[in-house]
Amino acid sequence: MANSKRKLEAEISSAFIKFQRELLGRGPQEAKTYIVQDMVITRFKGVLTTEEKHLVTHDTGRKLVKQMRQVLREMYSHEFEKIVENFTKCKVLSSHSDISTKIGERIEVFIVDKDLEKSLED
Repeated sequence: MANSKRKLEAEISSAFIKFQRELLGRGPQEAKTYIVQDMVITRFKGVLTTEEKHLVTHDTGRKLVKQMRQVLREMYSHEFEKIVENFTKCKVLSSHSDISTKIGERIEVFIVDKDLEKSLED
């Protein structure tokens, strides 16, 4: 059972990396997904482009990078949610995202319609 949970988490991580590489031409250096009760949480490391790394050293640049990333996330939130729904066979009720320009990480949280972690144990 724990094996199927780990496999599902790895598949979701891979699908997110693939989607972002196709969308932006590059994806995060690393993605790790965690299924916790009714949440699917993915942590992306190494998400900033070289240009963004330069921009975030300046206050205005940091705001611009956060804004741009938020707009992109809103534009493609449906696709992100579809990835989670396709792999988990659950309905996504809501999703949330934030980026840390300080360490170049992004986090995605998806709330699904059932306790996915428990159903993977059964």
